[in-house]
Amino acid sequence: MATLSVGEPLEMEVDRKGESEESGDDETRRRSINGEVDPSQTPSTVKEESPVDMDTITLDPEEEDVDLVHCRIGKIEGLEVLTKAKTLSLRQNLIKKIENLDTLVTLKELDLYDNQIRKLENLQTLTELHQLDVSFNLIRKVEGLERLTLLKKLFLLHNKISHITNLDHLTNLEMLELGSNRIRLIENLDGLTSLTSLFLGTNKITQLQHLEGLHNLTVLSIQSNRITKMEGLQGLVNLKELYLSHNGIEVIEGLENNKKLTTLDIAANRVKKIENIRHLTELQEFWMNDNQIENWSDLDELKNAKGLETVYLERNPLQKDPQYRRKIMLALPTVRQIDATFIRF
Repeated sequence: MATLSVGEPLEMEVDRKGESEESGDDETRRRSINGEVDPSQTPSTVKEESPVDMDTITLDPEEEDVDLVHCRIGKIEGLEVLTKAKTLSLRQNLIKKIENLDTLVTLKELDLYDNQIRKLENLQTLTELHQLDVSFNLIRKVEGLERLTLLKKLFLLHNKISHITNLDHLTNLEMLELGSNRIRLIENLDGLTSLTSLFLGTNKITQLQHLEGLHNLTVLSIQSNRITKMEGLQGLVNLKELYLSHNGIEVIEGLENNKKLTTLDIAANRVKKIENIRHLTELQEFWMNDNQIENWSDLDELKNAKGLETVYLERNPLQKDPQYRRKIMLALPTVRQIDATFIRF
């Protein structure tokens, strides 16, 4: 085996794609990914401002992409002139109710992120919608989406939703973001056969279950919940990315059918041994920091992953070894990043 020499490590910012990256600003997204979002805080201070009247805002009837971000809008009205609009962004306003959108039948994307909306309603005429974002609001129930059968992406991050309901008709849905809510049970997802990405981070889920019908799922994130056992994943044969950090998992198991995994994140759990993953030959990223790994022989479980490039093992007993980085490199010669630093040869 060739001997590797290490120069000064090249620092890099941690990039963990455990939560959806299409909803919210960069800082909120980073904090959500790492389970740091404070439910008591909103992503902006816009709600302390006084609302403005829509009459003060000039709208172009020919515009297809309408951007009304942070305009202090208090009520949705006067948008009838937008007969050609395909995307409408009303994020970071003071809107309390979804209303007066009936005529915008050409809309493909609607963004209501960071408002004060309490109910999903009055969306029935927007049958062409492909993407809907109502993250960072005060929604308590998933409802009123029955007519949106073409919807492909639904973002409901950081609301007050306690149950996954009323989604059966969304058979074209590909991405569902329900992170940072009050969900305790994974349920009512059987009809979402087109779903490829499911994000349930920062909830109160105790068990991995009711996922059997999601055969097309490639990304599953259930970080920062209350899961203690890896189970219920047998039917997810196309899964490529699995994020389970910040739970109470003690044993790596239940991945026999998940042979396509390229990213496995079990950081910040209670795992004492790396095991049962020799068959994951497609693995490229392995996150196991903040656990209880103490035996170097455990790294043999990763040797069949010839494309492995990134491993996180910091804050395990292993890291106390003065030759920590060198031993990882010798055991896993394809690795190019150890923890938050690249290897410099």
